[in-house]
Amino acid sequence: MKRLIYSDWVRRLQILLAGTALSLSVFTSESSEVWANSKKQVIAQTIQRLQKSDKRWIQINLSKQRLIAWQGDKVVYGSAISSGKKSTPTLVGSFKIQSKFKTTRMRGENYNVPKVPHAMFYQGNYGIHGAYWHKRFGTPVSHGCVNLAPKHAKWLFEWASVGTPVVIHK
Repeated sequence: MKRLIYSDWVRRLQILLAGTALSLSVFTSESSEVWANSKKQVIAQTIQRLQKSDKRWIQINLSKQRLIAWQGDKVVYGSAISSGKKSTPTLVGSFKIQSKFKTTRMRGENYNVPKVPHAMFYQGNYGIHGAYWHKRFGTPVSHGCVNLAPKHAKWLFEWASVGTPVVIHK
């Protein structure tokens, strides 16, 4: 009799835990979707706001692997990029150029590159910079940064200043 009561109690606990796990997974997926939609909305609103201004700003479209330099609602310059690959994605969101270096050394797991030209950092070690070590622009190959051909990176470096908004989206 004791064994029957025990197994009934265990079965009820398993049902309760399974139901709780299912509820949490539904709640988590819905809230993740809402968060993703709200992030997309914030990015869209930021783009609209910047287009109504006369500010210089940079738009990076990860799906198209394109960078566009804007002055308000006017396109000033465009270039193909190489963003982060799947295992090391480029951040999505709204940022501002925080620092600029004519050349710098970039180090990370599995890479150590000297004399990286025209680097502009917008979030920690994430930046926009020239890449002389590949010519695969239009394809995600970086460790999370936005790579440009050196001549395009030079133009952008000279045009943008610290504080220039950077909007990155898919």
